[in-house]
Amino acid sequence: MTTARTIPAPEIIYHDEPEVLRQAAAEDFSLHIVPPTWRSSRFSLSMAWFGLMSAMFWVVVGSTVALTVGTINTLIGIALSTVVYGILCNIAARFAARSGTSVALFSRAVFGQVGATFAALLFGVTITYYAIAEGSIVAIALQDYFGGPMSLWYFIVCLYSAPLVMRGVRTWLDRINGILLPLYVFGLMACVIWAISKHGYSGAWLTQLPPGHADLGVPGWWFAFTVYMGVWVVVMMTWDVARFGRKEDSRYNGNFTFGIPFYVVTLLINGAVGMFIAHTIPIEGQLSETSAIIGIVALMGPFGVLLVWASQTRINTINFYLSSTNMQNFFARAFKISWPRTVWVVIMTVVIFLIMLTNVFGYLLLTLQFQGVIIVAWVGVAMTHIGWCYLRGIRADMLEFRPGRVPLVNPGGLGAWIIASAVGCFLMVFGGSFGGIWAPPITLAIAVVIYAAALGVARRNWYVEDRPFDPRKEVDDPWAARIRCHHCNQAYIAHEMDRDPSSDHAPICLACASDRSEFLIAARAEARAYGGTAGQIDLATP
Repeated sequence: MTTARTIPAPEIIYHDEPEVLRQAAAEDFSLHIVPPTWRSSRFSLSMAWFGLMSAMFWVVVGSTVALTVGTINTLIGIALSTVVYGILCNIAARFAARSGTSVALFSRAVFGQVGATFAALLFGVTITYYAIAEGSIVAIALQDYFGGPMSLWYFIVCLYSAPLVMRGVRTWLDRINGILLPLYVFGLMACVIWAISKHGYSGAWLTQLPPGHADLGVPGWWFAFTVYMGVWVVVMMTWDVARFGRKEDSRYNGNFTFGIPFYVVTLLINGAVGMFIAHTIPIEGQLSETSAIIGIVALMGPFGVLLVWASQTRINTINFYLSSTNMQNFFARAFKISWPRTVWVVIMTVVIFLIMLTNVFGYLLLTLQFQGVIIVAWVGVAMTHIGWCYLRGIRADMLEFRPGRVPLVNPGGLGAWIIASAVGCFLMVFGGSFGGIWAPPITLAIAVVIYAAALGVARRNWYVEDRPFDPRKEVDDPWAARIRCHHCNQAYIAHEMDRDPSSDHAPICLACASDRSEFLIAARAEARAYGGTAGQIDLATP
């Protein structure tokens, strides 16, 4: 075996090289750990993230749920969701900033390499569907005002959306969303005032009940709460954006940027506005999922179109960005196709346009229900793991995610995720109305219980493949020191670097290590030879 005296000395620097920064302007370290020097300020991060706040989806879903259980029940369910969303995203944001991991990298640590690949695919596909839904809302508003074929407006929406996300979070998304934020805030306020001025105010919308009370078998507020559980993909979105936050800002960002105050506006206020508009502004035909959007355009004319455009452009910058990064991650890991993120922006824009041409709302919500159940299971496992780390005093930056040092499969994490997801999907298919309502909470409970039980018997080799020559231990500060990769010749922080046993243990970066089959095969062989029975150490052992 190669000894420590014969491995090549690493080339260490303490600054970001111009070529790395040039690539990061578009790639945003999508396949790497975000170094401290590329983290965003509180204001910059909030401007990028607040695009989610303006999504007309929240206006639509609030008014849609009210059609089933009435306004009061919907508001109670949304209020509960506001608290739960705030707590979950607070926890996710802090852990993401302190660990520097994306959803894909965290999933690699908890589910193994196979599970991480599927997590990236699930996240990418789900966000793509939301990009389709949000883009379709813009197209509906444009067609309602200007007329013309819907396919034309779908094309226009996709055409202008793609260039907006060619740059990264701190180089463009924060700026475009900051510019459009006043349009959304003042536009929404103007819409409410305009509606009251033209149609008067009546408190009847607060006591609206659905025609022909449906027997759901549960209180209406619980039904509303479970509907919002289906949108817990927001926790994943939080994770991938919060990793750009500075470690010293993690408490502030967790409490405010991604916490309960944010969701008071995003869920509660937007939902209430949607219900008010849908029941105040008269439109032709029955109330439907798009009543609030059509009502805004009917009331405000071109200003309504501008409001819908501004709000949807803000949220779709996040959707298109996360769709491209996660599909890039999936194809890089599953098929070793390492194309730049900008290429994936173009690919996913074409995919989004083609799917828009189908009957989007006819199947979109059903598809998202199933994906929502699987994501709820992911959230359950993730939160349980974070809680376990906290109780054991394991810091977020101790997480092992490097491909040559984690197993293909973590039986505890992946088993909990698969079993909980399978039960949830079974309830969705065969459980009737009971399954549709109870699938998310039952899935969550199963994921938490199974993974918590698995942690009680977990072994170190579920999470770590022990190998010699760790670059993290070769530098004074693995978050400040950069080590040059022998394959791509770029220098990245030592925290993500490894040694390549297929190339005389030369240093190799996270992205290259994930892509090179020679490295992965050699690393597993080295772990088997080096680890022996070391893998049977309890996971609590540092």
